[in-house]
Amino acid sequence: MKQAIKTDLYASKAPLEWAVVGNGTLYTAQIPIDAQGQVVAGGIEAQTRQTLDNLRHTLEAAGSSLDAVTQVLIYVTDRSYLATVNRLYGDYFQPPYPNRAAVVVELVVYACLS
Repeated sequence: MKQAIKTDLYASKAPLEWAVVGNGTLYTAQIPIDAQGQVVAGGIEAQTRQTLDNLRHTLEAAGSSLDAVTQVLIYVTDRSYLATVNRLYGDYFQPPYPNRAAVVVELVVYACLS
């Protein structure tokens, strides 16, 4: 059985939930959008912070925290962004860090918002 987690994040028009619990595991994916559903300006630093803030909000809405995260998948559109992501990641997560993978892709973020 699955249950959607209610958050204060932008309510997407697409058929998706920002977070779902299934069999005791929380599944979530985050992107750098604000409360109006707009990708935040300011480049990779602002977008990384917004994404991680959205993640923290979602976890708190589910009664959890960043300390409970065991796996993180990061997608960036340019390899050079990884240094900034790594620096900021350390501001949000503490040792022992979650297991993590990073992938460089071309990603159309707007597909899930329309």
